[in-house]
Amino acid sequence: MVSERGLDVLRAIVQDYVASREPVGSKTIVDRYSFGVSAATIRNDMAALEEDGLIAAPHTSSGRVPTDKGYRMFVDHLAEIRALSTAQRLAIRTFLEEGADLDDVLARTVRMLSQLTNQVALVQVPVVPRSYVRHVELVSLSATRLLVVLITDAGRVDQRVVELPPGDAERLDDAGQAELRARINGALVGRLISEVDTALAALADELAPAARAVLERVAAALAATVDDRRQDRLLLAGTANLARTERDFPGSILPVLEAIEEQVVMLRLFREMELDERGVSISIGRENPLVGLAETSILAGGYRSSAGEVARIGVLGPTRMDYSQNIAAVRAVARYLSKLLGEE
Repeated sequence: MVSERGLDVLRAIVQDYVASREPVGSKTIVDRYSFGVSAATIRNDMAALEEDGLIAAPHTSSGRVPTDKGYRMFVDHLAEIRALSTAQRLAIRTFLEEGADLDDVLARTVRMLSQLTNQVALVQVPVVPRSYVRHVELVSLSATRLLVVLITDAGRVDQRVVELPPGDAERLDDAGQAELRARINGALVGRLISEVDTALAALADELAPAARAVLERVAAALAATVDDRRQDRLLLAGTANLARTERDFPGSILPVLEAIEEQVVMLRLFREMELDERGVSISIGRENPLVGLAETSILAGGYRSSAGEVARIGVLGPTRMDYSQNIAAVRAVARYLSKLLGEE
């Protein structure tokens, strides 16, 4: 059973080690904190913490560092969530509100979160099962290339380039292309994206051969877009931050980089993290089941998408991270993201 003072000593060790990356000794604690006891008493408290597996000696010096178990106790019982500054909150809101569409907003979100935390930021881009077509645009890029733009009610914009055989392109002039665009929108606007294939197949029977040939390629591009929507994915930013903390990975950061490239596995891990009463979930060190992440911590929160479902947002970094600051940043960004998507 850890005493109250022992818990305070653990808090001091975690905070000092996170700040300095240097093992923390009893004299440092006495000098920096007002415990009102001698260094010998603090050493006894540290010995008890070490016996409980909460701290360890990395080498023969008198200093100690937190273990995964120590970080877990700190996070669960001792971490005080520090509020972001007014300037930081304003920066989050302003930066996210400048997003042009959903993809841009989510890309901005991970960039902002990586800058706030100096960690790798991750955001789950969820499947939107009941997304509706708002508009389809066709833009000529050249005589044989056509840009197909799909815009949904959720504000998401997908673009694909279609290559047209020269014969098809020559048979469909500007007026024909404008008519085809109008016919496509007439068939698709207001429909679920899952119904795009069926609606375009019915439309093809009504078109002239030249327009039908172009429609087939447009339909293939839209079908590929719909297939992409059926699987959620993960956006990342700030991977370079791992290199800045390379000393926190005694072996190599290569296994970490390889692990975060496994999108499917990372997504499953991300989705399975259950949020606590603070709205966050933290997996520390060897608690991470994914090979390569035993020296990292993953901190996840939740945001509500425009479709009403909860998706994950969070950070990944070394176990020696500022948990209090990172919890505050993840919660703040998730809150602003939910609000922004809810207004669309």
